[in-house]
Amino acid sequence: MKELFRSNEMVFLSWVEAMLRSEDIEIVVLDGHMSVLEGSVGAIPRRVMVSDEDYSRACRLLVDAGEGDRLA
Repeated sequence: MKELFRSNEMVFLSWVEAMLRSEDIEIVVLDGHMSVLEGSVGAIPRRVMVSDEDYSRACRLLVDAGEGDRLA
C-alpha cells in the first residue's frame, strides 16, 4: 500500500473516495479514529492509501481533476 495524500477535509475525502471507487480503485483511510481519541474532531489528518498497483492511476486521476498538489 502507498499513501496517496493526507487530509482532514471530510467533504474532499468523500469525493476522492467516490471518484476512485467509480474507477474500481479501492482505498483505505487510516487515522480516522485518532481525532476522536484525542478529543478534537478533525485535528489529525487522515491518510488515504491505495494498493501499489493502483497508485499511478489514482495519482493520474487526482492530477486530471486538478488536485495534484494534494498528493503525498
